[in-house]
Amino acid sequence: MSLPERFSLEGETAIVTGAAQGLGKEMAGGLAELGADVAIADLNVEKAERTAAEFDGETDVIATEVDVTDETSVENMVEEVTDALGPIDVLVNNAGIVENSPAEETTLDSWQRVVAVNLDGVFLCAKHVGQQMLNRDGGRIVNIASMSGIDVNVPQKQASYNTTKAGVSMLTKSLAVEWGDRGVRVNAIAPGYMRTELVDEVLEENPEMEETWLENVPMGRLGRPEELRELVGYLASNASSYMTGSTVVMDGGYTSR
Repeated sequence: MSLPERFSLEGETAIVTGAAQGLGKEMAGGLAELGADVAIADLNVEKAERTAAEFDGETDVIATEVDVTDETSVENMVEEVTDALGPIDVLVNNAGIVENSPAEETTLDSWQRVVAVNLDGVFLCAKHVGQQMLNRDGGRIVNIASMSGIDVNVPQKQASYNTTKAGVSMLTKSLAVEWGDRGVRVNAIAPGYMRTELVDEVLEENPEMEETWLENVPMGRLGRPEELRELVGYLASNASSYMTGSTVVMDGGYTSR
């Protein structure tokens, strides 16, 4: 099999959560470019529909509503996507939130909101999509962790976010070990600072943060969202057929300092 054939996702079905914008939208585009039919899964279904309408390729791209913190909603998403596009071959668990506050001032409600989306949500989606994959003896799951689960980045204070992203990497390993001999591979990506619309909004309000960030990035720049397309395509395809349980860091060298 040639290298392009190993990267091909032609005839396969993928779900990307939190894909109405930002990194999720970019990764969904990459999977579609490789030939997959893609479900743009998001809590904001109207925005997901607008995003899906932007795709003009040879594959089917649909929008589906999901609250990753609600198990029934996740089950409904799996059923809806399967009915519309066929059995799910690839899941990208991208949905996530961050709430910044000093640890001593963080409320329990805030902590639990971040845990519910960033960790419970990854588990629930992996569980229900994983059940289908295990029944079919195959599938690939890519969880979006963060360099923040490896190193405490500054100056923002985000203990809840850091903790959940570290949890995503350990969940990735755990699922990989449990499902490795049953045809389901599970890996994660740990991005660094990526210049998304949301990040631009943060930097517009806190311009001094970018200087601090860049001082700690050996490559001296923020990542471009499109730089994730190739990596998610690799992990979602047969090109990475002997790879599971890994968290691949793409952070411009931040955690290498």
